[in-house]
Amino acid sequence: MKFDTPATTNPIDQMKVVGQPIHRVDGELKTTGRAKYAYEWHDQSLNYAYGYPVGSAIAKGHVVAIDTSAALAAPGVLDVVTTLDVGDLKKGKFNTAKLFGGSEIQHYHQAIAVVVAETFEQARSAAALVKADYAATPGTYDLAAEIGNAEKPDESTEPDTAVGDFASAFAAAPVTVDERYHTPDQSHAMMEPHASIAAWKGDELTVWTSSQMIDWWRSDLARTLGIDKDKVHLMSPFIGGGFGGKLFLRADAVLAAFGAKAAGRPVKVALPRPFMMNNTTHRPATIQRIRIGAERDGRITAIGHESWSGDLPGGGPETAVMQTRLLYAGANRMTAMRLATLDLPEGNAMRAPGEAPGLMALEIAIDEIAEKLGMDPIQFRIVNDTDVDPEHPERPFSQRDLVGCLERGAERFGWDRRQPPGMRREGNWLIGLGVAAAFRNNLVEPSGARVRLAQDGTITVETDMTDIGTGSYTIIAQTAAEMMGVAVDKVSVQLGDSRFPVSSGSGGQFGANSATSGVYAACVKLREAVAARLGFNSSDIVFENGQVRSGNRAVPLAEAAGAEGLVGEDQMEWGDLTKTHQQSTFGAHFVEVGVDVATGETRIRRMLAVCAAGRILNPITARSQVIGAMTMGAGGALSEELAVDIRHGFFVNHDLAGYEVPVHADIPHQEVIFLDEADPYSSPMKAKGVGELGLCGVSAAIANAIYNATGVRVRHYPITMDKLLKGLPELA
Repeated sequence: MKFDTPATTNPIDQMKVVGQPIHRVDGELKTTGRAKYAYEWHDQSLNYAYGYPVGSAIAKGHVVAIDTSAALAAPGVLDVVTTLDVGDLKKGKFNTAKLFGGSEIQHYHQAIAVVVAETFEQARSAAALVKADYAATPGTYDLAAEIGNAEKPDESTEPDTAVGDFASAFAAAPVTVDERYHTPDQSHAMMEPHASIAAWKGDELTVWTSSQMIDWWRSDLARTLGIDKDKVHLMSPFIGGGFGGKLFLRADAVLAAFGAKAAGRPVKVALPRPFMMNNTTHRPATIQRIRIGAERDGRITAIGHESWSGDLPGGGPETAVMQTRLLYAGANRMTAMRLATLDLPEGNAMRAPGEAPGLMALEIAIDEIAEKLGMDPIQFRIVNDTDVDPEHPERPFSQRDLVGCLERGAERFGWDRRQPPGMRREGNWLIGLGVAAAFRNNLVEPSGARVRLAQDGTITVETDMTDIGTGSYTIIAQTAAEMMGVAVDKVSVQLGDSRFPVSSGSGGQFGANSATSGVYAACVKLREAVAARLGFNSSDIVFENGQVRSGNRAVPLAEAAGAEGLVGEDQMEWGDLTKTHQQSTFGAHFVEVGVDVATGETRIRRMLAVCAAGRILNPITARSQVIGAMTMGAGGALSEELAVDIRHGFFVNHDLAGYEVPVHADIPHQEVIFLDEADPYSSPMKAKGVGELGLCGVSAAIANAIYNATGVRVRHYPITMDKLLKGLPELA
């Protein structure tokens, strides 16, 4: 099925099941411990061994030799496979860094060996006995020092943009802001480690792993191993968090495959936490310059956003300017990105890549110019709202209710009680309110599914879609139930298996909308098959309460299945509606903080998110996504930073003791409001993504609240106590 015209009325619009607050269908499995994650798969017939990785002790250079003799002699060791043993391997399509193979070292903790032993403890102990000799070469690890060497990325994929005459308009503007903002390297820090179990049967490989994108992994694993894709069976039914860190094939799957081949039996490999920080991917640091010029009435006349980030050779930039191209009006505009070569671990997608760090800067700058104008920051944002793409005015937004989000949130949050900076105090606490706009583009990907009708009237959905904690099982069950006219408990959803039709996978905020649209398409095929089997006209058939009706005739759905059952299979593909209408999601984040007047300690007191993101498929799972994203935004504002050792090229705080994510006590109260809307341009579901929108703007809202509390403006994340202290004594 191809979606190339706006959706009209369809069965989803009944919203008897879709859109209802149905609890997770996989919830019982997870709360009882019966959901099997990658490392937990266990088959009594398989004699598992355990692999433990060895990482490079240098950040750049070559491995000259690896001595495995002591490791091989250690108790329980079955084999050691080194990067020199396997030689150079093809890199996956989606990988910037090489994962294994050959002598070249591109970054610290690059995998150079895997030790396979009878037990995990034996493998770990023996891994410490592997000795490598290196020829190290100088590397570059400091983004700030490399700005002058940064280059324009591939113009075909990441071009600069310019509309009007930014330089002249900025120079002529009566009120301006010109500031630089810094966001640090950040880790996905998901709970479940990158983990895989590999088992060979002849030349066929089965891998149980933790992957957001089944088909991407399967293709790249086959390419890396030099085998046919059809020989690889990948399974990932439950994932304990990904946030983009499991979009692309990682070293655990490759090491498990080589270890299993060497040991002649299935091998489990889980990356230790330091490897998750240094061996996999992370959100790259940025340095951003934002210039805004405005008239005295608040209208933006010039807006420019430049961003610098770094990555390994062949990598790409953190696209932090993307939202600035679309969020606010202004006749004269400019955006540009520059990419420095850094020999740090691979920088790549982390939840809301681009918009998340971009809004951390832009939404502070918006508050700064509003203050210079003497305008309320919400009113300034409303004055500069736009119904069309500012860079392409001929292209309207399919839906845009940023103003509604701001106004609804202001009323709910009590924005009218906000006081000037440093004026509200409760004991030792300075209290402040902050706001930021939220923006994330609506992306879609092709997505397929297979839907089966059994003789007992139950429905089974099969798709390689994944559930990274987002609720995929539940919203897919709701979609099939709505389309086929049955209760949710009559639907079984099977996910994360490469034997199933290829889906969109989970990432980019495109998973929910794309995957349910694929299920919708498959259900349309099944409905047509049911109509044909029963002799009904498919144009006027109704599926409801387990029955199929046409005119005065009603037949139980189960009767259509017959003894052999019926199957519908299809893929949702996408036309050119994104070219005629800009499709985006919008929101507003409100935060109240308290800052200790003596120490600078910041405490979040309450948070509110108002989201306009198309039809909400399930308000329970959607709310869960948003409050989780808000929590991640709190970490980004106040504590999360991968500290770079710029001498030796690695992240020093590579565990959850040193890399500090928020805990329960940091997040006392969160509220989420979804505006009622459905976008016919987005899909037959009329939905959009929301899980990344919940992060976009949060950190800036916190930064703006801290400024309102203290009068101290911090433009360098995270906003730690030392960055506030110099401004506090005067207020105390």
